[in-house]
Order: sequence, then C-alpha cells, then structure tokens
Amino acid sequence: MPLSEPASRRTRVHTRRIEIQGFMRDDGLLDLDARITDLKDVDYPIASGVRRVGDPVHDLLVRVTIDPAFFIVDVEAVSDWVPYPGGCDTIGPAYRQLIGLNLVRGFRRTVGEMFADVRGCSHLTELLLSLPTAAIQTFATFRRDNEDDGEKPFQLDRCHALETTSETVMRYYPRWYRGPAAE
Repeated sequence: MPLSEPASRRTRVHTRRIEIQGFMRDDGLLDLDARITDLKDVDYPIASGVRRVGDPVHDLLVRVTIDPAFFIVDVEAVSDWVPYPGGCDTIGPAYRQLIGLNLVRGFRRTVGEMFADVRGCSHLTELLLSLPTAAIQTFATFRRDNEDDGEKPFQLDRCHALETTSETVMRYYPRWYRGPAAE
C-alpha cells in the first residue's frame, strides 16, 4: 500500500540514498558494500563552498567483510564527497576498530559507543547500523527461511511479525509457536 497523498503541495529539496549490496566471496567470506549519498535539489551554500545541484554533499562508502558466524574480519571506509574536505575524509581508518566485532551480537550498541560524537563520522556510523539485517538477508539467500534443522530459526523473536506467540509463527513455523493454543 502506498503512502497517502501529501496534505499540502510540496517541493523536494533533499534526497538521501542508502544502498547495501551483499557479495559472497570465493573464499567463503561475505562482503557488505554500503553507501550513503546526500543530494540537494537546489544549489547549496556551505562553509567550504557551494554544492551545485547534482553534486553530493555526502558520498561515503564502507566495505565490511564478515565470516559465516558474522564476525568482522576487515573494514574499509572512504569518503568521496564531504562538506569539509581535509576533515571529514580523514576518519575512515578509525573504523578498522570494528574488526573482531560480531555483526549480530550487540553491534549497534557497540558502534554507537565507539564512534559517538567526535570519535567518528555521524553519517558513516549511521550507515553501519543498517549492516546487521543486510548481512542476515544476504546469508539467507542460501537457506530456506523455515528450514527445520532442529534449532530455532534465527529470525524468530527478532521482529513484531515473527514473535513466537504470533499468528504468523503459528502459520509458517508451527513447531516454534508458543501461543495459547500451543499450551
């Protein structure tokens, strides 16, 4: 279902794009290439000069390499377009501190603590927060979502629809349903 019609006439002035691509590598590792881009629909004066329509205010990229257990084995962060050249584009190497963290166990909290305020780039940090679910979706490419291997499927109890007392779980994952009829 689409969003409702806007309540008032409007003109777009800003676009933020976030794109994440997952790649299976020949060595069994997974690369997540993530990009965040901010564009203005008008010429945009900032302290470092005017950004013309079509020139990004931000164009930042991160590659995180993970193993099948979601542990980060490599990180690269680059800033191609930034509002403050010589400042914003120097923080990339700090993100190598992520090596050794697990992408699905406390990652968002840890990243928020590690790179809060002046210890990181707010845009790169925000981009990283989308990686856990993107990694899960990428690995899910190679498994049936309701494959019964004897262990509770990873995705159950991790979102509203897949709470194990829900109708959705009763319908698609009956073995793991724990609602009133299961008692």
